Amino acid sequence: MEKIKVIIADDSDFVRDGMKIILEVDEDFEVLGCAANGREAVRLAEEKHPDVILMDIQMPEMDGIEATKLIVEKNLGKVLILTTFDDDMLVQKALQNGAKGYLIKNHTPEHLKQMIKSVAQGTGVMEEKILESLAKGAGQGLGNGFDASGYSERELEIIRAVADGLSNKEIAARLYISEGTVKNYITTILSKENLSHRTALAVYYLTGKKA
Repeated sequence: MEKIKVIIADDSDFVRDGMKIILEVDEDFEVLGCAANGREAVRLAEEKHPDVILMDIQMPEMDGIEATKLIVEKNLGKVLILTTFDDDMLVQKALQNGAKGYLIKNHTPEHLKQMIKSVAQGTGVMEEKILESLAKGAGQGLGNGFDASGYSERELEIIRAVADGLSNKEIAARLYISEGTVKNYITTILSKENLSHRTALAVYYLTGKKA
């Protein structure tokens, strides 16, 4: 299997060096370079063609939100936002700009690596605590802008499970159906709502806003 090529963008030397060490000791990853601000991250992505860019939000010169927008527009790689800030507005802005996932920095090395693999494979990811925060702010999801009228009960079960942060395997186990069936349902639902990934679906269900 080819290594997942990663760029790390963070204005903290400690964070950059720590993540670099974590990933370089794992044969599944290759760190192509590090950036201290969003402008450097975009330039590196243009030069190195990464699979995944780990992107801090708060950086000098150009922040991670703007850098994400440029990287996605130029199709330079998938962005996984990393931040210490549990801010719902930043979550939604990052997703609107095309980020495939959003993680608080207090993760374990194994959790970080699993999230990078998920994003590289095209699966959107989000911290459970952020989903909970969105849900708390949005009430029960339904009735807050999410239109459930075009869905069967089974499809709504799938949507609720995605919003709970479950993987396809976990959804399959919960609903006693195959992973392939879950994947087909999610593909159909995303197409109906014109959404690009499951994280955006979770945000839409919980807040009524399409990212």
